[in-house]
Amino acid sequence: MRRALLAVAVGGALGAVLRWSLGLLAPDGQGFPWTTFAINVSGSFLLALLPALPSVRRHRLLPLFLGTGVLGGYTTLSTYAEESRVLFADGRAGLALAYLLGTLAACVMAVWLARHLSPPSAQLEFAVEGGEE
Repeated sequence: MRRALLAVAVGGALGAVLRWSLGLLAPDGQGFPWTTFAINVSGSFLLALLPALPSVRRHRLLPLFLGTGVLGGYTTLSTYAEESRVLFADGRAGLALAYLLGTLAACVMAVWLARHLSPPSAQLEFAVEGGEE
């Protein structure tokens, strides 16, 4: 239990620092929040790829470290929600809706793409292991 908690905590800290660093390198500014959008879409894609990697599935702590930890700390629902709220509050409802729906659609497409890029053998192995029921 302690090792699992440590894996999630260390991974989450690394993912959050990565997200924060990207925000410093490419701040969103006043328009469309492209940095947060890119972070959430890339995080969704990477998270969907993890089950295709047998080395990740076979290690008890690696999915916790990479998935719940790193990618959980990297992606950000709270910033997505706050940026949407600010856009609405600033009277830019069209942009806010485009951001809300565009992020959702892009994340779903990223997950779909990751699944289809996974080799059929990895998909079958994942299903047999009980990952998809």
